[in-house]
Amino acid sequence: MGAALAYLDWAATAPVRPEAVAAMAEAARLLGNPASVHGPGRRARALLDDARRRIARSFGLEPEDLVLTSGGTEANQLALHQARGGLAVSAIEHASVLEAAPGAVRLPVTADGVLDLEVAERLLAEHRPALVACQLANNETGAIQPVRELGRLVRRIGAHFHVDAVQAAGKLGCAPEALGADTVAVSAHKLGGPQGAGALFLRPGLGLRPRQPGGGQELGRRAGTPNLPGAAGFAAAVELLPQVDWRAVEALRERLERALRAIAPELRVVAAGVPRLPTIACLLTPGLSAETQVVALDLDGVAVGAGAACSSGKLAPSHVLLAMGFCEAEARAAIRVSIGWSTSAAEIDRLIASWGALYRRVRARRAA
Repeated sequence: MGAALAYLDWAATAPVRPEAVAAMAEAARLLGNPASVHGPGRRARALLDDARRRIARSFGLEPEDLVLTSGGTEANQLALHQARGGLAVSAIEHASVLEAAPGAVRLPVTADGVLDLEVAERLLAEHRPALVACQLANNETGAIQPVRELGRLVRRIGAHFHVDAVQAAGKLGCAPEALGADTVAVSAHKLGGPQGAGALFLRPGLGLRPRQPGGGQELGRRAGTPNLPGAAGFAAAVELLPQVDWRAVEALRERLERALRAIAPELRVVAAGVPRLPTIACLLTPGLSAETQVVALDLDGVAVGAGAACSSGKLAPSHVLLAMGFCEAEARAAIRVSIGWSTSAAEIDRLIASWGALYRRVRARRAA
């Protein structure tokens, strides 16, 4: 029997908390639709309302200021649906934003992967979009974006401001009022909850035009029978986030980066010069493709991520790195190592050993 998997792709999805699994199982056993007025329906509604209150409380919101969704993608697109005119989005947004806004003005980033506020101010004044979207932290590099400063620029032109906090939630504050945002998207499975559950947070008093009509659920803002087990698992997971020692997580990430740079001096830690999430390391080694690294590490029982995978399963060059000014070859050479609350030093050491062996093999072949 081989060694257990070293799972270091938390930014793709975090392990589900046992408490979330238990809450989901309990909710799944409950009979009744929350919209029904009989006893079973009322019990289901009580569980849904309790989950909503707990999620809201965990993020400093009132229960009516969140809409439960099927995940971050739906939350992002429900927010974009509020635009009654042009859009502007950062060039490094997740595909759920970029592909839903093909004609949007692209706000550029610096070589460090941070929104260029000076250029953004000029473009917003020139184009006067109805809605502006920006991540709180990038999902590939971990670079934290200046959303509060951008929010002030957006308010000057009277536009709706949406923040995608899917990667940052639980690590950074993401209440709309604190960010100067109108709407904020989060996803349960990045936080130890189930896949298929998320939420759109709303600025207090904000009206919302439904993208999915056909029922009175979510105060008429999102039709469809609610995902009761998903909401219960979401609530259980977010209540555990205050227990996480993010400084310890960051120390593991820094240990990894130091060790790999010692092995390969040419390795670059992307966005190393700006504030980042404690959980993400984007590592670029010139001449060593991401595909080679991901496959070799996988064969050693180490799971890491790379650029966005297209429908064919091949690795595409990262649009985030291209937006930062890297060439296509460089953008194909970056892997993403992402960690979380249960990542161990042994897992980090296993990655270091496996990656170091791969690097030495590649160098030896080239020298032969």
